[in-house]
Amino acid sequence: MPNLDDLTPGTWNIDPSHSIVSFVARHLVITKVRGTFGDVSGTVVIADDKLASTVQATVGMASITTGDEGRDGHLKSADFFDVETYPNMTFVSTGIRGDGAEYVLTGDLTIKGVTKSVELDLEFEGVSPDPWGGTRVGFSAIGEINRRDFGLNFDVKVDTGGALVGEKIKLEIEAQAVKA
Repeated sequence: MPNLDDLTPGTWNIDPSHSIVSFVARHLVITKVRGTFGDVSGTVVIADDKLASTVQATVGMASITTGDEGRDGHLKSADFFDVETYPNMTFVSTGIRGDGAEYVLTGDLTIKGVTKSVELDLEFEGVSPDPWGGTRVGFSAIGEINRRDFGLNFDVKVDTGGALVGEKIKLEIEAQAVKA
């Protein structure tokens, strides 16, 4: 089982080709819609005390894809992310706690100009040399936010009394970083 003690202190750059931020939202209360953001960048700074390590990430909101161009366009509009005004979502860590294989990463998430503290369940996937002489590290993280907390208030009520889009959004992150 990978352990954070296996990590060498230093700066690790997030590899956008091997990192993705995904989300799951309820649609009409009866199904789930999934989407991804492919434009992910940032750094992970591993400290000597691993729990003092930091993460900074930026996600390009225009990179959203849900498998439906019409829905993607609507999500990019002022009804939701307003990517013309707010092109990026950012995350800046404020702490890590835990041990062994179970950690919680706390940080400030900013969406549409609104910053809120969030907690993500963090899993260290391991560290490995790559075929190009570099060293890579992998992390997975999951969490849940309320979209309304970030000013994502678009809503259409349906005849059953439910909402077109659920308020709770599940976040799933797969990140790979290369030692600088």
